[in-house]
Amino acid sequence: MPKENIILTLPDGKKLEMPKGSTVLEAAAKIGPGLAKAVVAGSLDGKVVDLGRKIEKSAKFVLYKPDSSEGLEVMRHSCAHVMAQAVLRVFPNVKLTIGPVIEDGFYYDFAKKEPFTPENLLKIEKEMQNIIDENQPFERIEVSREKALKLYPDNKYKRELIEELPASEKISVYYNKKTGKSPPHVGEFFFDLCSGPHLPSTGRVGAFKLMKVAGAYWRGSSENDMLQRIYGTCFATKKELDEYLHRLEQAQARDHRKIGKELGLIMFSELAPGMPFLLPKGAIVRDELVQYMRAEQKKLGYLEINSPIVYNNSLWHTSGHWEHYKDNMYFTQIDEQEYALKPMNCPGHMLVFNNSTRSYRDLPLKLAEFGLVHRHELSGVLSGMVRVRAFVQDDAHIFCTPEQVEAQVEEVMELVKKLFLVFGFEYFAELSTRPPKYMGERETWDAAEKSLKSVLEKSGIKYEINEGDGAFYGPKIDFKVKDAIGRVWQLSTIQLDFQMPGRFSCEYEGSDGKKHTPIVIHRAVLGSIERFMGILIEHYAGKFPVWLAPVQVALLPINDEMIEFAKELASKFKEAGIRAEVNEKTETINAKIRDAQMQKIPYMLVVGKKEKESGELQVRQRDGKQFNMRVEEFILAVKKIIEAKKNIE
Repeated sequence: MPKENIILTLPDGKKLEMPKGSTVLEAAAKIGPGLAKAVVAGSLDGKVVDLGRKIEKSAKFVLYKPDSSEGLEVMRHSCAHVMAQAVLRVFPNVKLTIGPVIEDGFYYDFAKKEPFTPENLLKIEKEMQNIIDENQPFERIEVSREKALKLYPDNKYKRELIEELPASEKISVYYNKKTGKSPPHVGEFFFDLCSGPHLPSTGRVGAFKLMKVAGAYWRGSSENDMLQRIYGTCFATKKELDEYLHRLEQAQARDHRKIGKELGLIMFSELAPGMPFLLPKGAIVRDELVQYMRAEQKKLGYLEINSPIVYNNSLWHTSGHWEHYKDNMYFTQIDEQEYALKPMNCPGHMLVFNNSTRSYRDLPLKLAEFGLVHRHELSGVLSGMVRVRAFVQDDAHIFCTPEQVEAQVEEVMELVKKLFLVFGFEYFAELSTRPPKYMGERETWDAAEKSLKSVLEKSGIKYEINEGDGAFYGPKIDFKVKDAIGRVWQLSTIQLDFQMPGRFSCEYEGSDGKKHTPIVIHRAVLGSIERFMGILIEHYAGKFPVWLAPVQVALLPINDEMIEFAKELASKFKEAGIRAEVNEKTETINAKIRDAQMQKIPYMLVVGKKEKESGELQVRQRDGKQFNMRVEEFILAVKKIIEAKKNIE
């Protein structure tokens, strides 16, 4: 009896007819033998699968090469599997747990008493290469839960994962073996519980490197066992791996914690984990950012307020934070009542709105605040200034009518675009939709998402859909930027809220004389000011634009006799609004120049007898340029650069 045929629809709309039960690889070969050799995985109706997967019904059909994001993810997944096999070869008593793909690589957690050492990683890498050279085929086998448990008689971690699955569910296990025959005995072959997909064989794994070792709790809970986590990365080619490692070197050289310490901008203390200190120079950078945003907001009619940082817990029940966000909050007791530090400014702004009777003529009402918030982040994810527990937001809430929503979102987007232009960021947007746990009605969410999508479409800004990642009270647009070395950071956010105003009984009198609930647009342009500073330090490698530089002009007297004249010049600069500093150290002029260069000060002025008599300055720029200019001309030139918010490089 002839086999039934199925139809595969290709990305260009063409149809491919194949016998039912054909593999993905066979379908690829029918399209072209060269393609079959190049691809590493396929997808059926959007689900990525192995090349060996049998196709049982008609479907949308896509093939992936290693240079695609899907293909690279499959390769990294397979590389994690190879690493686990190599670890067991080197350390037979280690217990395997889980090993997912992550951004830029993968990791695998192992139960091992002693930490892995750098020497251990070298041995594991060598064994991984052996496994790749052996070109072991990956074979996917489905087993029952009972059989899966028998595979792991003494591995409590794998057993825990298996026991959580429904009893009737088929569980996939991947074997690595040197022959094409099915394994006669499980113990003779490496295997791992895994949903896949994987490459056809270990020999298809590209260039890889093990990066580091860290401790990690089983399933992320501090109540569970501490495991050893090995991080690795993998790319289709050695060239791509080398480029990635070079970017990492650049990132390490630009690390804001290192540069921030060297430039006297920030400090950290174990007594306040996750809560950065801004030193005097760092405070200058922060204040310049705040002044910039304050001026821009004022042009757009924002009203600045200030609200408390501690509220009675009844507020958080009303806002919905108690139900949806309490695990990320800090609590305390005052006068035998429960209070919490605010993780967000929005509930306080609802109270301010309700402080007065509002009319439609008052809307849009734009309340802005540079508000300090606290959020409980696990210690393992804290990272300098870019992942913190206490930070200031340039927060604002726009109370408006339904008819005003799109125009107000457009206005915020224009402000965001202006900001990114000032800092030289490439950017794109991400529309995050309704999460699994949300407040309100589905129809309201649909309308809100439609409004945001409409604004994005009209703006022409490149954007992606991030399904299910909206805030619990509404969908949002997040803006992501690419820095000087190509890393992507999430910064500004615009969130539409149809829920919280109703929970706080916020009302305005409409033109019809009836009471209406306003819609609220939550927006933060800089986002967390601390995080924004950390990103800027790395983006500029500490070489801030002149308007942000803590010290804009360094005055370098060639000897002690010139110190007073240098101070006179510094006073003139300060009167003109230019931050100037005199180096009074008893050092050679070359040493003073080197010190100013290390501090990445935009302008260095050598001050000697010649300069005092002529009134003409010898200017050295941070970028190496040198020129002479009279004092008054130099002051005017620097002021213009500051006002234009330009850099000198």
